Amino acid sequence: MDTMNTRYHKTVVYGIVGVMLVPILATLIYSFSSRWGATVLPDGFTLDWYLKLVTDPRFLEAFGRSLFICIAALTLSVVLILPAIFVVFYYFPSLDKLMNVMILLPFAVPPVVSSVGLLQLYADSEIALIGTPWILIGTYFTIALPFMYRAIANSFEAIHLHDLMDAAHLLGASTRQAFLLIVLPNVKKGLMASLFLSFSFLLGEFVFANILVGTRYETLQIYLYNMRQTSGHFTSALVMTYFLFIFLLTWLASRFSRGVK
Repeated sequence: MDTMNTRYHKTVVYGIVGVMLVPILATLIYSFSSRWGATVLPDGFTLDWYLKLVTDPRFLEAFGRSLFICIAALTLSVVLILPAIFVVFYYFPSLDKLMNVMILLPFAVPPVVSSVGLLQLYADSEIALIGTPWILIGTYFTIALPFMYRAIANSFEAIHLHDLMDAAHLLGASTRQAFLLIVLPNVKKGLMASLFLSFSFLLGEFVFANILVGTRYETLQIYLYNMRQTSGHFTSALVMTYFLFIFLLTWLASRFSRGVK
């Protein structure tokens, strides 16, 4: 009976995965096809679309801009969130429940509403932020906050922070030394998992980038949106490149997450 249930569950799971893979495989084949009209299979295969993509200066610039914004936002997140979590768990553990509520606030307000509010807030500001990458870095920081906080907080809960700090203090280490040399290495896996997961999510963000900067600072998602009217083969190659990159980041995040208890 257990064997039959196992086979049934595997069949259902594999069936769902197979259905989900169909459009991905179709897009992949279309991105390699030289021409695909009324026939079941393409007339031929080519790498020209991928070569055209990787040699397009506009794509490389958009990809570089997205990398810059995501890395800057995540760097800001680590610099601010990691010490804040340490302070909460070591000095004020009762604040953890409040922090769990506060980190959900970015999801409580739709991105469109937040974007309109930011446009009204900074439209007449003396500091020009609208249309620049700096406003995206700030908004991406708020998006990454829930992912970063929850993953790192789980790591802090698993390492018995007070015991480690007490042992370090008994051995003569200061709080700063204990944090950098003992606590940080112990939460490294959780930190890396949160970084990869947040990066893959931020790289696909479109609403904030489209409303706040648009084509004035063309990111990867804006580039994909602007290129939708070009050749379908070229767009498919772009989508598959983006998908494989996100898949790699997600896989890395899952590998790091396995070591987080």
